[in-house]
Amino acid sequence: MVPGILKLAYKLLVNDRAKFTGLLVGITFAVFLMIEMTSLFAGVLNRSSSTVYNIGASIWVMDPAVNTVANTIGMPDYMLNAVRSIEGVKFAVPLYSGGALVRLKSGTYQPVTVVGIDDASLFGRPEVLSGRVEDIYAENAFLVVKDAEFRKLEDPVVGTDFEINDHRGVVVGIAQVSTTGLFGVPTLYTTYQRAIQYLPTARYTISYILVEPKSAADVTRIQREVQKLGYRALTKDQFIQRISDFYKYQTGLGTNILLMTVISFIVGLSISGQTFYTFILENLEKFGALKAIGAKGHELVAMIVFQATFTALTGYGLGIGLCAILISLARLRLPNYAAMITFHNLGLALVMVIVIAGVSGYIGVRKVLRIEPFDIFRG
Repeated sequence: MVPGILKLAYKLLVNDRAKFTGLLVGITFAVFLMIEMTSLFAGVLNRSSSTVYNIGASIWVMDPAVNTVANTIGMPDYMLNAVRSIEGVKFAVPLYSGGALVRLKSGTYQPVTVVGIDDASLFGRPEVLSGRVEDIYAENAFLVVKDAEFRKLEDPVVGTDFEINDHRGVVVGIAQVSTTGLFGVPTLYTTYQRAIQYLPTARYTISYILVEPKSAADVTRIQREVQKLGYRALTKDQFIQRISDFYKYQTGLGTNILLMTVISFIVGLSISGQTFYTFILENLEKFGALKAIGAKGHELVAMIVFQATFTALTGYGLGIGLCAILISLARLRLPNYAAMITFHNLGLALVMVIVIAGVSGYIGVRKVLRIEPFDIFRG
């Protein structure tokens, strides 16, 4: 009996194409907005931690006041030796990360991010596409990351020279990294010593100390010993989470995205709830007739729940598909577009769609269960 009731519910739902289309459009639009807003936020958070992903160090030692990779606070040189002497440390190397202004061949100026990696080990170096990574030891040598911001350096090739802080720089290699930066500036890699020599710095020059522990069991000991020295040691995942928390709770970005998500949820709920209620009113006689010929209350409830669930999940799928298509098209035209769809985004949107379906179904169930066949036929 139940499959027959559900088949009848499906036919009642799609028979009125205008109402069915209105329901789908409302939910699809709400899901699209929710996925788009949360995907944009996820993309921003991912790119805000791009340096952490690209360097790949297991432990990052930093000043306790550091919240993001861009917010570097120098540490004294003795900290490097102190960290190296901690039991359980396999190796520790310095990292410089800072901003600079590059003067291109055309005479224009372009802000860049300069990453200075350890001279001896080159730990954290990017993958070189053209040129040789060994050439980074040459005089004035820099590696240029080929990402969405690459063209801002006027598409340099190996051998292109430029001026950085009154020093000559030469491109010795074109490299690639896994994650593009957030702030829309190109990235240059060079050695640590060249970075602190070419760029104006404070008395303390080490931005971060990158640590590789001998084993996972040594991580806690290293963090504890670094804390005794007055600094903070975070694992890769902890540092990424700290950066994400900063953008979520200490900037307006998280609040704005949350408001847009809530607004899209309210839009979808109001449109689908109102349209579904109108659909129930217009089909009230049919439900009354079913009740008169012996349909049980739980069967009518199953019909309403099926209709609400079917509409919500169909709109959910359409909304995800529409968002994925638009994000793909945007990336074709805007390489630095940051939005990315994650499982967390999909899960959040699914929960909200279930709530929308539940509210819409509850409205319909209350109305249908209250009808009396006598009133229908009398009318």
